[in-house]
Amino acid sequence: MSVVPGFTSAGGPWLATASLVAVLSYAAAVLRPRPGWGGPALLTAWLAQAVALLVHALGLGLSDPGMRFGFAPALSLTVWLVIAVYAVESRVLPLPTLRRGLAGLGVLSVLLAWGVPGDLRPGLSSPWAPLHWLTGLVAYSLFAIAVLHGMLTRRAERALRRHAGPASVGGLPLLRLEKLTFHFVAAGFALLTLTLVFGLVFTAWRWDHKTIFSMLAWAVFAGLLIGRHTLGWRGRIALRWLHGGALLLLLAYAGSRFVSEVLLHRAAGA
Repeated sequence: MSVVPGFTSAGGPWLATASLVAVLSYAAAVLRPRPGWGGPALLTAWLAQAVALLVHALGLGLSDPGMRFGFAPALSLTVWLVIAVYAVESRVLPLPTLRRGLAGLGVLSVLLAWGVPGDLRPGLSSPWAPLHWLTGLVAYSLFAIAVLHGMLTRRAERALRRHAGPASVGGLPLLRLEKLTFHFVAAGFALLTLTLVFGLVFTAWRWDHKTIFSMLAWAVFAGLLIGRHTLGWRGRIALRWLHGGALLLLLAYAGSRFVSEVLLHRAAGA
C-alpha cells in the first residue's frame, strides 16, 4: 500500500523514498525543533533532493525508464540550484534570514515534482538541447536569487525609514547587498542570452508563447541593467523591473508547461 497515495505511484519507490527524506529534512530546517538543526537538515534535504531529481530524470524504478523532463522537475531543479548558490554565498556573506524561506520553497518544490512528474523524452531534437536546458535553468536560478536579495534589500530599507532596524542585513551593508543583487542579475542575463542563442542556432526554434515571453524577459532585464548603469536605478523602480522580468521568465517555461502538462492533460483525460 502506498504511504502517500497518488505520490509513490507517480514516480516509483526510489523517487518516493528520496522525496520523502527531502521533504522531512526541509521541514526540519523550517521548524528547527532543536538548536543547531537548521544547517545539517538543509544539507540533508539538498542531497536527498539531488537524488530525487536524478532518479526522476532517468526514470529509475519505473517500468518505462528513460529521460524525463517537465515544468515541476524544472522548478524543483531551479530551487535546488538556488539553495546551492545560497550555500556557497553563505560561506562568505551569511544571510541566515533566507534559510527558512528557502527550506519552505524546498518542501513545495519536492512535493510538486513528486506529484507531477515530467513526460518521457525518448529523443532529443538536438545534441545541444541539454546545454540549452542547463543554461536556461541556471539563468532562472540566478534571477531567483536576485529576487530574494532584492526582497531583503527592500525590507531593510523600509525598516531603516521607520528607524526600526539597522542599514544592513545579517551584518551585510545595504549598498553591498544591492550591488550583489545586480551581480546576480548580470550573470543571469548573460546566461539567458546564451540560452536564447542556443535555442536559435542549435534547437528547433519556434515563435510560440514560450519564446515570446523569454524574449520579453530578456528585454526587461536588458532595460534594467541599462537603467542601472546609465540612470543609477535602485530601490523601488529597480525591483519593479526585476520582478517584472522574473514573472515573464516564470511564465515563459513553467506557465506554458503547466498548461500543457497538467491542465490540457487533465482535460484530454476527462
